[in-house]
Amino acid sequence: MSPSIKLPPRETNHAGAPRQIGVELEFAAVTAHDAAALVQDVFGGEVKTIDPHRFNIVGTEFGDFRSELDSQFLHRAEGGAPASGLQMLLSNFQDTFQGVLGDIGSAIIPCEIVCPPIALKDLGRIDDLLAELRRVGAHGTDMSPLYAFGAQLNPEVAETSADWIGSVLKAYLLSSDWLRAIISVNLTRRVLAFADPFPPDYVLRVIDPDYRPDMETLIDDYLIYNPTRNRELDMLPLFGWIDEPRVRAAVDDKRIRTRPTFHYRLPDARIDRPDWTVTTEWNRWCAVERLAEQPEMLASMAQAYAENQERLIPRDWAIMSSEWIALA
Repeated sequence: MSPSIKLPPRETNHAGAPRQIGVELEFAAVTAHDAAALVQDVFGGEVKTIDPHRFNIVGTEFGDFRSELDSQFLHRAEGGAPASGLQMLLSNFQDTFQGVLGDIGSAIIPCEIVCPPIALKDLGRIDDLLAELRRVGAHGTDMSPLYAFGAQLNPEVAETSADWIGSVLKAYLLSSDWLRAIISVNLTRRVLAFADPFPPDYVLRVIDPDYRPDMETLIDDYLIYNPTRNRELDMLPLFGWIDEPRVRAAVDDKRIRTRPTFHYRLPDARIDRPDWTVTTEWNRWCAVERLAEQPEMLASMAQAYAENQERLIPRDWAIMSSEWIALA
């Protein structure tokens, strides 16, 4: 049963509409084809085959979903110009070859369901999909040392101001240790750097109460210290949406998809555990947004964090920070 969803302090997005959230789920032991059928069973719509390991589920009650084996090498691009006879022959060969590779690789390459943006109040419906995945035997992050599976949340931003985004970033940096501890991030994901923590120098720079940059400085500082997608809170999609030329000039990565959302990559995808839900991970994120609304508390936490970092033997910040987070 999905827990009750907590609502953030700001329930509307930058345009004044109710905020939405996108979800990306990784798992194994269920094929992309079968996962697409499950999406259709839960949300309706029509399954359309793109290639042997990629399917779009269109016209569901929430919009269009995608189910795919999560490896770009195994997929051909959608759309494009009409193919000639030779191109069609090569395309058919590619489909067959990619299909075989996908069948072989599915033992270690995760399948991924990418959900469309849905209203926060409807997030529990994604947990209904999780229940179906569990029912058919989907494997989650902890089922194998080879599984570095993540559950990624993409909540719309409430504002596009440097002040608000900077406050959320401060709150996140001060909450990161607590989140990592309470989630107990999978060892494989930590070793393989799928959701790296932020550099300590960057953390100290941003949490400083006097750090109140304009948007250009906020983005530039992020790019200097974090020219990569592999951060627990990946800000590149949001900063790219705000100022794409600035981000593209610093990070040459075509996988960056710009959008007005945070890209929260930290949670594991513990699909097989009946007590694990997407709603739980969202509720933890809400603690960050609540903290972001408390500037005096953020300043107090920042001072304690900096002093702790200067100690010969620092105390456990995950425990220390929980005192503030519980009061936010």
